[in-house]
Amino acid sequence: MPGGSDQFGHDVDRRMALAREWDELVEQVRAIEGFEDFLQPPRLETLLPAAKGGPVIIVNVSRWRCDALIVTPGGVDVVELPELRQDTVVDQVQAYLDAVTTRQVATLRGTRRDMDATVSSDTVEAALDRCLQWMWDAFAERILDRLEHNKGGGRRIWWCPTGPLTLLPIHAAGYHRSPGRSVLDRAVSSYTPTLRALVAARAEPREQGGAPGRMLFVGMPDTPGQAPLPNVDTERDLLHERFDGACTELIGERATRDAVLAGLVNHRWAHFACHGEQDLADPSRGGVLVHDGQLTVADLSSQQYQGEFAFLSGCKTAVGGANLPDEAITLAAALHYTGYRHVIATLWSVWDDEAAEVADNVYGAIVRDGVLHADEAAAALHHATRALRDRHRNAPSVWTPFTHTGP
Repeated sequence: MPGGSDQFGHDVDRRMALAREWDELVEQVRAIEGFEDFLQPPRLETLLPAAKGGPVIIVNVSRWRCDALIVTPGGVDVVELPELRQDTVVDQVQAYLDAVTTRQVATLRGTRRDMDATVSSDTVEAALDRCLQWMWDAFAERILDRLEHNKGGGRRIWWCPTGPLTLLPIHAAGYHRSPGRSVLDRAVSSYTPTLRALVAARAEPREQGGAPGRMLFVGMPDTPGQAPLPNVDTERDLLHERFDGACTELIGERATRDAVLAGLVNHRWAHFACHGEQDLADPSRGGVLVHDGQLTVADLSSQQYQGEFAFLSGCKTAVGGANLPDEAITLAAALHYTGYRHVIATLWSVWDDEAAEVADNVYGAIVRDGVLHADEAAAALHHATRALRDRHRNAPSVWTPFTHTGP
C-alpha cells in the first residue's frame, strides 16, 4: 500500500485540521450582522416580518400531500388542500402552456383580429378560463375562506407558489362571470419569490442612488422577427407627461445592452416597452429584446441596483421555467432580487393596446407632481386589471397576464 500507515495518519490529521478551520470560519461569518443563519435554515422569527403588510400564502405541491402555509406576523397556519394533487397540477400547467403558446402565435401577428384569422380565440380563452376555475376550486377559494377574505377586494395578500404552480396566474383564479367568486373580487394580490426576498424588500430603503426623480424608458418599436409595437411612442409620451419631461430615453438603436444596464444603475424608476423571451428549459437565458440582442436574467443578476419601481411592459417577462419550477428565475424576480423593490410584469404575450392602457392607468394612480409612489403600485395594478376584466370577462388572455412583485 503506497505511503503506508504514516501517510494515512497524516491524511486523517490534515482532514481534521481542515474541518476545524471550516467550523471556525463559519462561526466568524455567523458573527457578522445579517449572516446569523449562514449555511443554516432560516429561523421562523426572521421570516415572519415578511407578512407585516398582509398574509403570505405559500402553496406547497408534492406527491405526498398539498397544503397552503399562511404566514402572518403571529405564526403559520396550515390549510390542507385535498383537492390539489401534483399530477393534476402538472396536467393543468401543460394545458395552460399549450393555450399560452397558441396565444403567442396570434400575438406575433399583432392584433386580436389577426388572432381570429389564425387560431380559434374561443378555444384559447376557454382553456385559460378552465385553468382559472380549476385553481379556484382546487385551492384559492379554500385559502381565502380561511382568511375570511369573502367581502370586498381591498385587502392585500402575497402569493408564494411552489412547484409547477409558479407558472400559473394565481391572482386571476376564479369564476369571473359570477361576482365575488374570484381572487380579484376578494383581494389585492402580489407575488414574492421567497419569504426572505419579501423581508428584504420591506426593509427601510437604503440611501437612494442614481438620478433623483427620473424615469428610465427603454423602448423597441421595431425588433427583428417580432411584431411591431406601435404604442411604444404612446407609452413614452405618457411618461413624459406624468414626469414633466424628467425621463431618460433609450429607444431603438440607443437601447443597447450596455446602455440599459448602465441606465438601471443610475435610475430609481424604469419602464421597458419591448418584446421579451423566456426559455422554459433554461430560465436564466430569458429576458427582454433590445437593439443588440437579449438582455437576460443572468445579465440583470450580475449587479445590484437601488431601484424603487420597474414596469416591464413586454411579453413573457414573468414566466418561469418548466424544468425548474421551484426556482422562480424570471426577469421580474431578477430585477426584484437585485434591488428593484416593486416590479410590474406580464406572464405571457400581451396585446400592445392593453399594455399601453394598463401603463397609463397605473402611472395615473401612482405618479403625482412628477413623483412616483411605488408603494401604491399593487393597488393601482389591481384596479387597472379589474377594469380590463370587467370589459373582457370572456377574454381572460387580455387581463390575466399582469402581475406585481414586491412589498
